[in-house]
Amino acid sequence: MTRRALVLGGGGITGIAWEWGILSGLAAAGITLSDADLVVGTSAGSVVGAQVANGLDPAERYAAQLAPPDGEVAGALGVGTMIRYGMAILGGSSTPRKVRQRIGRLALGVRGDEAARVAVIESRLPVREWPSGSALRVTAVDAETGEFRVFDRDSGVPLVRAVAASCAVPGVWPPVTIDGRRYMDGGARSGTNADLAAGYDKVVVLAPIPRGFGPMPGAAAHIERLRRESSAVTLVSPDAEALRAFGRNVLDPAKRADAARAGLRQAASVVSAVRAAWSE
Repeated sequence: MTRRALVLGGGGITGIAWEWGILSGLAAAGITLSDADLVVGTSAGSVVGAQVANGLDPAERYAAQLAPPDGEVAGALGVGTMIRYGMAILGGSSTPRKVRQRIGRLALGVRGDEAARVAVIESRLPVREWPSGSALRVTAVDAETGEFRVFDRDSGVPLVRAVAASCAVPGVWPPVTIDGRRYMDGGARSGTNADLAAGYDKVVVLAPIPRGFGPMPGAAAHIERLRRESSAVTLVSPDAEALRAFGRNVLDPAKRADAARAGLRQAASVVSAVRAAWSE
């Protein structure tokens, strides 16, 4: 029996919108990725993945991306934050866990209202329960220890809280407390965490940000490993027009509609590759 996995990577508000554009375009072409046996969601991908795994209609979710932002506040990775990111990635020990610990210190320095941030995620997530069908895995990183954590329906963690943790961008949003530990964005370990699809025969990866940073592997490294282990993997990442639609700030709600339209347009160019990859 062929086992299929859908991996949805991080990329902010524009990444969410682009992924829905891609998924909607593929669905219109008769390719339903929601029948995956496994859905892996990281950061933005956790928001989309929770809905895909619960069977929500991609066309409806795409349409929702076109609504005006209605006063939503944009997050921002300022120059100072980016400098601190660079120092965390390049300074001192280069082991991945040590790097994640340094990024965690940056995350723990954010003094925002954690409860308010979780409420924002809840308001944007039209599902509240873990799916009973396909397996959903949501990634996060312990901000103090740098330990990688994967939440699923057996973890005893509310879905909204797991997604909020996965979306807690270090230096922008406060970490999310789960079982007494504080968790930050799963993208602190990898933008896709596609290696969680190991053992699956067919894997489709949607990666708004496919590249890696320092010791944090990009999509290509994990995909190479999956292929060595005999998985057939197809990577879809933004084309040049989509990247222009994203703009300079992937956390800007004003760019959401443009990113969604770019994803829908780009979907037409990947239909053949994804259909071949996803078919029996």
